[in-house]
Amino acid sequence: MANIINIKSKTYFKKRLLSIMAIVFLCFSNVTQGQSQKINWISFEQLDDSLSIKPKKVFITFYADWCVYCKKMDRTGFQDSEVISLINESYYAVKMDAESTEEIAFEGKIFKNLEVGKKRRPNHQLALLLASRKNVPFTLPATIILDENFNVTSRYFEYLSPQKLQEILREE
Repeated sequence: MANIINIKSKTYFKKRLLSIMAIVFLCFSNVTQGQSQKINWISFEQLDDSLSIKPKKVFITFYADWCVYCKKMDRTGFQDSEVISLINESYYAVKMDAESTEEIAFEGKIFKNLEVGKKRRPNHQLALLLASRKNVPFTLPATIILDENFNVTSRYFEYLSPQKLQEILREE
């Protein structure tokens, strides 16, 4: 008799444990599922190919490792589910380190960082080309919006909150 009770207890315990494990698994799968939505960042080389196949608006952001507001945009604006949806649905998104030393082939030209070794914070040619302002020093973060024909429609040289990003992306 004691053996039967012991077997029933073990079976009950196993069922309880499996139920708890299933609940924990479901809870964590929902959390990670929400976190898996990310912006589909592409490189300038991929952008060149993508634009030739299907013209679409372009969202470009320039950052640097030392830029506090760039990191804040990464943590807030670029993690916002509405911002992610708006960008992924309507834009090609490019994120580039403004101080990159890589050569980038884009629209049949090679762009590089000509300031390496000459300046403490050297800026890449592409960043300077797209995000420079007349008589104003280069600043980060820099966000550039281009239309389907690759014409600049907007440029922002500041931290953009999730709400501001949503507003900008809806207006464009």
